[in-house]
Amino acid sequence: MQFSALSLSPSVLRALADEGYETPTPIQAQAIRPVQEGRDLLGCAQTGTGKTAAFALPILSRLTSAPVDKSRRGPVLPRVLVLAPTRELAVQIGESFAAYGRHTHLAHTTIYGGVSQMHQERALRRGMDIVVATPGRLMDLMEQKVINLSGIQVLVLDEADRMLDMGFIQPIRRIAAALPSDRQTVMFSATMPREIVRLADSLLRDPVRVSVAPPASAPVRIEQSVYMVPRASKQALLEHLVRPAAVARAIVFTKTKHGADRVCKKLHQAGISADAIHGGRAQNQRRRTLDGFRSGRCRVLVATDVAARGLDVDGITHVFNFDLPIEADGYVHRIGRTGRAGAGGVAISFCDHEERGCLRDIERLIGAPIPAITRLPALPPPTSHPTPHPTPSHAPSRAHASAASSPVRSGSAAFERRGGALTAEAKSRPTSGRAPGRFSKRPATRRSR
Repeated sequence: MQFSALSLSPSVLRALADEGYETPTPIQAQAIRPVQEGRDLLGCAQTGTGKTAAFALPILSRLTSAPVDKSRRGPVLPRVLVLAPTRELAVQIGESFAAYGRHTHLAHTTIYGGVSQMHQERALRRGMDIVVATPGRLMDLMEQKVINLSGIQVLVLDEADRMLDMGFIQPIRRIAAALPSDRQTVMFSATMPREIVRLADSLLRDPVRVSVAPPASAPVRIEQSVYMVPRASKQALLEHLVRPAAVARAIVFTKTKHGADRVCKKLHQAGISADAIHGGRAQNQRRRTLDGFRSGRCRVLVATDVAARGLDVDGITHVFNFDLPIEADGYVHRIGRTGRAGAGGVAISFCDHEERGCLRDIERLIGAPIPAITRLPALPPPTSHPTPHPTPSHAPSRAHASAASSPVRSGSAAFERRGGALTAEAKSRPTSGRAPGRFSKRPATRRSR
């Protein structure tokens, strides 16, 4: 089947030709017609299967052929609202609408937190046909009455299960309640837990259900393995595995942002080009990091799960799970960064004895054991951390020994020593009696000139 057989508008087909796309992916072939016909849709598909185009193409095609209400004065009200869980995914969805709608008259904007909302307000005042937003910033603008959602005709929820994990279900319900009841609703999710099914039942009306893979299954083209390795040896094993040239572009996932920074720093020290991305970095820093990773300036990207969704980078050859995810379905989303668009990939996980339970949950979820590697390559011994304050070899001086023998003096010396000597205030402070409290008043003393 070709895109030309899906009744898309000429302007959208022209943009697809510019991008070099001729054949739809399975999820696109199933979803484009129902969305273009105005049907509600519930789609289950892994990341990297073309879900964004599956709803962006028919929506753009419908809007280009729909008449614009010119009876209303003022800026154009948004007709399409797309909700995404992360800033990165929202930006990439916006870029897709820009690419596929380049030959249309439609305007779109992206709304997310972490940056000033001034430019977002200006875009809304100019009038936008399509708004791509994260739930948190959108709720802020709704409470400030900056955005008018009374003209929304289509609501799209992308990565709904991820929004569930991030606690966005109640904000989504509040946003949906503020939209017209006769809207079209499209929902995509990589997994289908019971909470997502209940949300779909409350928001969708007689939806068309499409699926291209069993829920929570790992992509078959990805070669998976797990190293049973002590935590102290994980860093050395990672450096050993990412050093070969075959690892052309890799993502390393950690549990915490501090762990990501630590792993990245040690990779740098080992002479491996790496950068970190996580929620603790500003939006412009994250954008520069992703641009460097896409361009090849950075070979290894160390990330938390904030990047597991919405990271659209082609040619990722390897995914390393430095820490196993706490939620089992996070494993599927992580390794889905490689093996995209029918390509192959490699997913390698590290598991210490404390993570055996997480590994069992993952294998139970995907319905298959992950091949385990117990014989490790020859690795350097883990480096021990130096003592922060080594004990001096010489004996303490008499002044230091006498200061240590008095609790009042030792306390004042600890806080008021300047260059090894006590200040005049510390010397004149009485050593007996109760020390003044933090908020106690001291009598003012007049100093003679």
